[in-house]
Amino acid sequence: MQSCPILRALTAACLAAVLATAVHAEGFPSRPITLVVPYPPGGGNDVIARIVAAKMSAAIGQPIVVENRGGAGGTIATRQVARTAADGYTLLVATSSLAINPSVYANVGYDPRADFSPIGLMAAAQNVLLLHPSVPAASVGELIGRAHAAPGKLTFASTGGGNSVQLAAELFAAMADVKLTQVPYKGNAPALSDLLGGHVDMMFAPLPGAIGLVKDSKVRALAVTGARRSPLFPDLPTVAEAGLPGYESVLRYGIVAPAGVPRPAVEKLNAALRAALGTPDVAERLATDGAEVLASTPEAYAADIAAEEAKWSPIVRKAGIRAE
Repeated sequence: MQSCPILRALTAACLAAVLATAVHAEGFPSRPITLVVPYPPGGGNDVIARIVAAKMSAAIGQPIVVENRGGAGGTIATRQVARTAADGYTLLVATSSLAINPSVYANVGYDPRADFSPIGLMAAAQNVLLLHPSVPAASVGELIGRAHAAPGKLTFASTGGGNSVQLAAELFAAMADVKLTQVPYKGNAPALSDLLGGHVDMMFAPLPGAIGLVKDSKVRALAVTGARRSPLFPDLPTVAEAGLPGYESVLRYGIVAPAGVPRPAVEKLNAALRAALGTPDVAERLATDGAEVLASTPEAYAADIAAEEAKWSPIVRKAGIRAE
């Protein structure tokens, strides 16, 4: 009995796909790789990307070229990368925003779990809870007490768009069951300036920009937002330790590729990433920017993306955070 022509065609197609994957994996990478940073140059994402890319290039044997494509809170470049060829030659620096932005933007244009192949986590960065000295609260517990006593009176500086500065405050308010009033700013610098001037009461600020202010007693630091204390502020408790058990708000950085990249290529990229993160100078350089190394397997990063989406989506909805 003769075999069905359709079946023969399908078998040939499957065999060709398997052979192509094998050839790709054996020779990968055979040319430079592009690492897209979905934000303008100079920010924390860009700094971490360039530090790690240089070390990955040495480990993988091909240049990794960092390309900045800013716009719309990172969503434009994220959509572009999701639609590129799944061959491992185009990667994306992703933060927690990868999982959060679908709740913030009405038409984000991608699915954080279905449209990407996670390569691995790189780092995590905390914020620090700062108060203007005029606010009479010496601890997280006292701050929560004051917020309960006068709902909406305490103001917090926010840089909007569902970023870590805003979400840290919204998570705090939700878990403490208090009402805080947001005062929006276009960046961390003007927000910190108004905090120093007493125009706002508090801010969950990125660590590097807060160190000098705290040392000079221009602001009062109450706690850091991670699950453990920061090396930059070793004497400060975490928010969880200081009165809000279970609280954690960190900005995670990782690398993803378009969905469908062959598994051997994912494994090679993950191995190069882990090798880069394992070098002491990378950890030291990240620490100066308030970040700590957070290496992972692709599977662990996939689980982290799902967990971030599940954690932050209700917070975004409750706070009414929207961007166009």
